[in-house]
Amino acid sequence: MSFFAILFALLIEQVRPLARHNPIHALLRAWARWTSTNFDAGKPQHGWVTWGLAVFVPAITVSAVHWLLIAFVGWPFALVWSIAVLYITLGFRQFSHHFTAIRDALDAGDEARARELLAQWQQVDASELPRSEIVRHVIEYSVLAAHRHVFGVLAWYCIPAALGFGAGGAVFYRMSEFVGRYWKYRTRTDAQPSSPALQEAAAKAWNVVDWVPARATALAFAVVGSFEDAVDCWRNYAQRFPNDNDGVILAATSGAVNVRLGGESLQSKFTPNTSQAFTASGARVVDATESTPGREAEVGHLRSIVGLVWRSVVLWMVLLALLTLARLLG
Repeated sequence: MSFFAILFALLIEQVRPLARHNPIHALLRAWARWTSTNFDAGKPQHGWVTWGLAVFVPAITVSAVHWLLIAFVGWPFALVWSIAVLYITLGFRQFSHHFTAIRDALDAGDEARARELLAQWQQVDASELPRSEIVRHVIEYSVLAAHRHVFGVLAWYCIPAALGFGAGGAVFYRMSEFVGRYWKYRTRTDAQPSSPALQEAAAKAWNVVDWVPARATALAFAVVGSFEDAVDCWRNYAQRFPNDNDGVILAATSGAVNVRLGGESLQSKFTPNTSQAFTASGARVVDATESTPGREAEVGHLRSIVGLVWRSVVLWMVLLALLTLARLLG
């Protein structure tokens, strides 16, 4: 059932992508805001309680609906429920329009427009970036977005779904990423910022939640790209990025398509005078890191990244199809 739920969710999302401003995301923002307002008292234990409520309640609710549908209505309705939840949590079209618009601007030679679009996407200062740096940052942000919106969701959906939890794992993963990012954003822009204890709890939890999916994504990129170069870059350069999980993905991407990644990070517009800034996607921007080996980023690499990501999706779907077939035959 997992294979068909993912397949239909991806197909529907390609035909009719979820609008950026939609009631579901508004509800989740309100939920994250309500939990932090009512349970974040500034101490470490309060931070963990707040994070647990914000993440586990939606995930358990989704699993409970799945169990009720199977028990009282039947598995076809549970499948439809899983498709609906995956449609909300999974998909390229939630971020790919940024990638496409910047790529089209670069193809047209309009670097000023590309800088403007990159700045709008990540809320960073890109006004002085040369062409190669625009491409490099677009690759890095896009690969991480693909991981968080697609591959990480797949990893956290498949295993819990096999254990009978339905799409609860997908919701758990997306909420873990979302609440940490939202609370950072709220701290920078809101009159009632989240406490450091809550942000620290969310960051630590996210590192644990994303540890296995990040390495699964890196392995998939290695398999469908240049395997030896990807693994070599993973082993020798992943630790040089500020975030361990993101570093694994970016290093494997660099080796898989032979592109130089890493270097000076873009500065967040929200905190221009601090070394602890964050982009809109939740990635920390700090001092410059050592670049990976490879060719200087060019527009042609953007097409290589698209191919790498789609081949990885096909790899996931083939593996799921084989597992589904083996389960049916067994």
